[in-house]
Amino acid sequence: MLRGRFVYTGKIRIKETDQSDLPNIMQLWNNGQVMFYVGFPSGLGVTMERLQQWLEGINQDIYSRHYSIYAHDIGYCGEAFYRIDREHDLATLDIKLLPRAQGKGIAAYAFSHVIDHVFSSNLATKGYVDPHLKNKKAWNLFAKLGFVSKPRPTFLPKGPTSLEVTPDTFQTAYPGSAAV
Repeated sequence: MLRGRFVYTGKIRIKETDQSDLPNIMQLWNNGQVMFYVGFPSGLGVTMERLQQWLEGINQDIYSRHYSIYAHDIGYCGEAFYRIDREHDLATLDIKLLPRAQGKGIAAYAFSHVIDHVFSSNLATKGYVDPHLKNKKAWNLFAKLGFVSKPRPTFLPKGPTSLEVTPDTFQTAYPGSAAV
């Protein structure tokens, strides 16, 4: 996998989220800095009970996966996610990191892992993200991974942006991926 292309030199572990990760997810989702660009500047205010209910519905089949990201010297860093819309052959993709893990290349490494999994497993032929217009860090990350601006598909909820990645654009951005 794409190890040599990132700033962070410590060990990164990306695992399917389970019960043991819920306190970390709660910390992430209740962090206003993390959730600012998704419209929750005070965080989500999520409770452990609500997270346990959420966990029951996630990672139930191959078409939806939530991952927790850990780094050797940092501990819990954040999350990455995909959900496949089989009708439209599209992966909805997302990543969020705590401030202490940002700017170290961890997001690029972890998100490339998720994208590579979606494409190499033939789960979808394209993926999309819809970053906030003012979230420059997200835009830079997505450009680095091969996302390109596209007209927003009409079947998606209304929004100002839509960036798309395909196996070809991802492979061009990261020739070492297994996606193609």
